[in-house]
Amino acid sequence: VQLQASGGGLVQPGGSLRLSCTASGFTLDDYAIGWFRQAPGKERERVSCIGRAYGSEYYAEAVKLRFTISRENTENTVYLQMNSLKPEDTAVYYCARHHDCIRNWYRGIGDYWGQGTQVTVSS
Repeated sequence: VQLQASGGGLVQPGGSLRLSCTASGFTLDDYAIGWFRQAPGKERERVSCIGRAYGSEYYAEAVKLRFTISRENTENTVYLQMNSLKPEDTAVYYCARHHDCIRNWYRGIGDYWGQGTQVTVSS
């Protein structure tokens, strides 16, 4: 089982990025996939989660209406479209596999984690 996070980079405030979390070794449909981020000197925080198959979407208050999570099961990939980026969105972003969003993602319980991708929002 592996999760590969990618798509990070340097972007100006107000810009956009799309992160990808590509899964291998399991069927994406069977699990929820969540995104987290951790900025230097701060604790890891929840960002977004998408439930199994075509499940519900969940967002942290800080990213609602700016970020959109989606899944493309044929590509075994979950995407995080990030728009209207702010300097406070700067962090390493991780994806993780969960049994569900409401309990496991919410509590930060993931059984597999990707390696992280750096997002830097700066002018």
